[in-house]
Amino acid sequence: MRRMAKPVVSEEMFDVVDEADRVIDSAPRSEVHRRKLRHRAVHVLLFNRRAELFVQKRSAAKDNFPGCYDSSASGHLNSGEDYDICARRETQEELELVVPVGQLSRQFKVEACEQTGWEFVWVYSVVTDEQPRINLAELESGEFWTTEYTRSLLMANPEQFAHGFMRVFNEFDRRSLFPLKP
Repeated sequence: MRRMAKPVVSEEMFDVVDEADRVIDSAPRSEVHRRKLRHRAVHVLLFNRRAELFVQKRSAAKDNFPGCYDSSASGHLNSGEDYDICARRETQEELELVVPVGQLSRQFKVEACEQTGWEFVWVYSVVTDEQPRINLAELESGEFWTTEYTRSLLMANPEQFAHGFMRVFNEFDRRSLFPLKP
């Protein structure tokens, strides 16, 4: 009896960057995380016209912060990928929303640190009344919350949130970007 070979699943490749966010190498996802190498990611904050923030609950199958609340959409840049392209890709993959060019706004950049998992993070926002359709392979659930409710839950139960989201939300709040105007 002949055995069939198992299909090879290739691991995601990330750009490894220096302290100034310049590409210096590339490596598989597992190595980047295991060695705590600097790399790149995006967080997208999706607001409806009532200025409510869509907060996702991560899948229990995620390797980092399973079952925790997180940004509307977020993810790593693939090797060679641009931040803007990644933000649009993650929004489409996780929320099934195609965001037109120009509707996704760059807000600020967070430096790579332990709280972000050694990721340089560009934070984006988008305002739409289009209802997200969550990808159950990526997320467990998601719902719109007021910024006041999000802030109070973060303060009362920080263990329920991904660390990167806590950093992004608090920076958004500190910069007085709430409520976001359509």
